[in-house]
Amino acid sequence: WFSRVLAWLIDNVAVLVLLGIGYGVAFATADNTCATDRGEHTFGLSCTSNISAAGAVLIAVSYVAALAYWVWNWGYRQGVTGSSIGKSVVKFRVVSEKNGQPIGFGRSILRQLAHVIDGIICYIGYLFPLWDAKRQTLADKIMSTVCVPR
Repeated sequence: WFSRVLAWLIDNVAVLVLLGIGYGVAFATADNTCATDRGEHTFGLSCTSNISAAGAVLIAVSYVAALAYWVWNWGYRQGVTGSSIGKSVVKFRVVSEKNGQPIGFGRSILRQLAHVIDGIICYIGYLFPLWDAKRQTLADKIMSTVCVPR
């Protein structure tokens, strides 16, 4: 279970970097203004940040890039090889429970979307591998997949 969590963290570093760059540059180039306010119910300083149109476009581009990475990493890469980048680092892969082969692009995307069910019930589905004999999450059970060492 801990290797799955580590793989997830590794996979999401790229997403955080892409979004961080987009937001960082957008806010760094924004029109930031601060003014003192001596009103009765204020703390004396009021700041606003107006993101420029270019900054908003940069944020949108960073989301598109993050989505493209997500589709490539968890759809194509994991679907074809069985391992996302994070799973490759910690040396395990996702395969079909029936034939032991990688599950393909479409089923890999559906498996990632099925993880929403793992989270809906207070994230209990993500904890299933701790006590399940096959170490499957609810998404794995729905998609008939298992995680195996490489």
